Amino acid sequence: MSKADKIFISMCRDIIDNGFSSVGQIVRPRWQDGTPAHTVKQFAVVNRYQLAEEFPILTLRPTGFKSAIDEILWIWQKKSNNIHDLNSKIWDSWADENGSIGKAYGYQLGVKHKYQEGMFDQVDRVLFDLKHNPYSRRIMTNLYVHQDLSEMNLYPCAYSMTFNVTDGRLNGILNQRSNDVLVANNWNVVQYSVLLHMLAQVSGLEVGEFVHVIADAHIYDRHIPLVEEMLKRPTFPAPAFQMNPDIKNFYDFTVEDFKLENYQKNEQIKNIPVAV
Repeated sequence: MSKADKIFISMCRDIIDNGFSSVGQIVRPRWQDGTPAHTVKQFAVVNRYQLAEEFPILTLRPTGFKSAIDEILWIWQKKSNNIHDLNSKIWDSWADENGSIGKAYGYQLGVKHKYQEGMFDQVDRVLFDLKHNPYSRRIMTNLYVHQDLSEMNLYPCAYSMTFNVTDGRLNGILNQRSNDVLVANNWNVVQYSVLLHMLAQVSGLEVGEFVHVIADAHIYDRHIPLVEEMLKRPTFPAPAFQMNPDIKNFYDFTVEDFKLENYQKNEQIKNIPVAV
């Protein structure tokens, strides 16, 4: 069993067995038939992944490795808020007629700010500090910009990264306000684990620990039977993660620079209902 599977199983069991139901509360999400989409949740879930030991992708069911990387590059490298720059359809429901999701995600990372050292956007500031001041305790990004929330088609879920270099290893904390555990949990884990690998390599650092802090980790009511079935599946060892070692510039990475070797996994869960 991979450590990612072990962490996921433990989290899901805790949410289902000991979590708090939203039944009786007024909830925003709806199923396609208009029914309120209730959840069972746990508050302040913290999961830790040692990236030097294994790559944390689930084997209980497949996670779309290349699509997840494409999205993280869309946000962090392209700094885009337009779905026409993305190769998947996952953001289509939140895009306007021009393909924009408003002043969200990549837009925020691309806005330049004035620092003592010059003008940087948030990504370039992280890259600058990791090279010139790696042991700073101030290396972080923030997508939850209050004055722009009214112009975002969806408020950021994964909204803040804090980076910390310890003994030559790059660690990162992802803060997430809300996480649909079945649909998006491992997707986010894969994305930000890859991001840490990328940033470490171009900064001359080793990769360290990824910490995922989720304020509201929830499983939707219609997902519980799917999760219960998934938790009974066999598990496999973690695959080997490979990244093109020749890339030294963060903006030179492409989706094709990453691959997994011996990724054994169970069948995909099809037709997962999505609440919006």
